[in-house]
Amino acid sequence: MVDSGGSTGRLRDELGILPPGDVLKCILALSPHRDMARAIFLKKFTLDRRLQGHNAGNMLLTMLSRYTGSFPAGIQALAEILDARGSILPVTIDKATLVAELTDGTRIYGETAIDVPRGTQREKIRDVFLVPHHSDSISVYPPVIDAIEGADYIIIGPGDLFTSIIPSLIVPGVKEALQKTKAPVLYVVNIMTKFGETHNFTGRDFVRKLENSIHRQVDGIIYNTKKPDTDLLNQYLAQKAEFVEIDGPDDWYGLRKIYAADILDTSGGIVRHDSKKLAAFLNQIFSVAED
Repeated sequence: MVDSGGSTGRLRDELGILPPGDVLKCILALSPHRDMARAIFLKKFTLDRRLQGHNAGNMLLTMLSRYTGSFPAGIQALAEILDARGSILPVTIDKATLVAELTDGTRIYGETAIDVPRGTQREKIRDVFLVPHHSDSISVYPPVIDAIEGADYIIIGPGDLFTSIIPSLIVPGVKEALQKTKAPVLYVVNIMTKFGETHNFTGRDFVRKLENSIHRQVDGIIYNTKKPDTDLLNQYLAQKAEFVEIDGPDDWYGLRKIYAADILDTSGGIVRHDSKKLAAFLNQIFSVAED
């Protein structure tokens, strides 16, 4: 809910709306018509000067939100159109800017600026926090707390640690709910590091940063064991991105369970989690826990 780049950033600046881009991707991912819907809703306009660079989905979600007078109602309406399975909840409906503080004390404002570092070197991110636009504070969207309280399992990730995952967890009320929940909290560790955010991170570094943001230990760590082929790893290395290893078993992990499997997808020359493999692995974890 602090996305500031591309079409989303322009709509935020021009219309003062909440960012639709990431929510749209969630709706599309949960739709049984996802392939056709992606082709239509992610298609960018090219002919009209004002519409250039925007996609149809962002514009439709923006219009639905404005017509209903509520961003969550707009989400629900678009989810209904696309028969999305499950609920998509914005972590907050307060407008805010993501700020990163680096180890040298400098600050970077805006998710896009943090996400894409300038130059070949940048200090590491020490911390990230949210700055509200029109009030003294930011509050969690209440149904999010209800969802956490009613969950059987809570799965965090995968995603960019400092620009996607942690920003949602530091909204006031979220970490407190995660501290109280009796549901197991599982963290899906990223497959590759990212320059400017998690450069040189090991699996333990990912876990430590996440836990510092919610002030509690996770119950389980899910990570991919299958390495991409050498050519693909070299392509990522040119972008200063490396394969994430879980440091060998030792006392640091304590009661955290480590779930390891091949959940890799490299189709299209992109390293990511295979959604079907990950879903099957999660079902396996749930089944063992129930037994």
